[in-house]
Amino acid sequence: MSKEILVPDIGDFADVEVIEILVSVGDTVAADDSLISVESDKASMEIPCPEAGVIKEIKVALGDRVAEGSPLIVLEPSAVSTSAKTTEAETTPVVKTTESTATAPIAKAAPAPARPSPTAKIDEVSFSKAYASPSVRKFARELGVDLGRVDGTGRKGRILKQDVQGFVKRAMSQPAGGGLGVAPMPEIDFSQWGTVESQPLSKINKLTGQFLHRNWVTIPHVTQFDEADVTDMEAFRKELAADYKERGIRITPLVFLMKALVSAMKQFPRFNSSLDASGENLIMKSYFSVGIAIDTPDGLVVPVVRDVDHKSIVELAVELGEISVKARDKKLKPSDMQGGSITISSLGGIGGTQFTPIVNAPEVAILGVSRSKMQPVWNGKAFEPRLMLPLSLSYDHRVIDGADGARFTTFLSRVLSDTRRLLL
Repeated sequence: MSKEILVPDIGDFADVEVIEILVSVGDTVAADDSLISVESDKASMEIPCPEAGVIKEIKVALGDRVAEGSPLIVLEPSAVSTSAKTTEAETTPVVKTTESTATAPIAKAAPAPARPSPTAKIDEVSFSKAYASPSVRKFARELGVDLGRVDGTGRKGRILKQDVQGFVKRAMSQPAGGGLGVAPMPEIDFSQWGTVESQPLSKINKLTGQFLHRNWVTIPHVTQFDEADVTDMEAFRKELAADYKERGIRITPLVFLMKALVSAMKQFPRFNSSLDASGENLIMKSYFSVGIAIDTPDGLVVPVVRDVDHKSIVELAVELGEISVKARDKKLKPSDMQGGSITISSLGGIGGTQFTPIVNAPEVAILGVSRSKMQPVWNGKAFEPRLMLPLSLSYDHRVIDGADGARFTTFLSRVLSDTRRLLL
């Protein structure tokens, strides 16, 4: 007969938050198997099952607060529950309260890997500071994973078991010595040449660096350079900007670029695609959403403006203003930075002539924009001053060949030079 399992005496823990649920309905558990993880301000612990059986119902959810006597699960005890509990109690230690800044017990070492692994060295300081439950710490130690190098996808950045598994898969898929098959960078004591200061990277810096490194070493990049005559577009933009200035709406060149990109992607659909995980199939998208790289004090973020093809120039300008504020106020959600078709990285407000942006996978192309400048252009009879905008299009050569890259920038330049084409 099913029975309700309550939270047992957990000592000084009272009204603590459930941070991890370690079982699911239908699971068969042994006595002392962990059911949930809870956390107070100073420590975390796992609550074990008092006997063996099958989980019939889970009475708590992530974020709930529990205390001694709170309903935990409904269990259907197994016929050998008592003996199983005795056996387990004799052979398996129960994880007790673990300080959040302490190192978990060292578990039995896993079999040595067949080759040197980038997961083989643990920095005890970063490991102890990582945000993870005791069971995940134990699991990471068994695999030799330094939790300080793992990005958590759980609530508040908590590292989950699947995060550790994903880290190991990525690490072991690379040749020994790193993703390029070369020796790792040596550790250097720079203080031998003078005074130095160590400044930790922000979380955004570290995440961006990992993503860019992955994209650079796994995607064969080609960058196509071109220029667009935006003289007429800029004149129209300034007229439009004056009309909407009193309403607090900034009309920037970026909104015209977004609309022009949609026109180009409709003409060349492969630029609005992604390779699947196997690399053998192309996912063609029927939506047109553009990522905008935004420079913030903490690092680069890329929020996505969705359904650009269904929005007017003014609507896009309003939305750009809103997401820029959210980005700088650190209010962007992960979902705000997913689902893009292509990305724009604009350095026009800073300077430069050309650069090679890195593709923002799983997208297959990214448009870099530098500062426009007046140049003499031959019109067939004489040179005349025209405002020229430098474009740098990087793309995944597995999906897009050089000819289509050139056709894309040529088409894009033609649209930007005559904004009437945006109506087509």
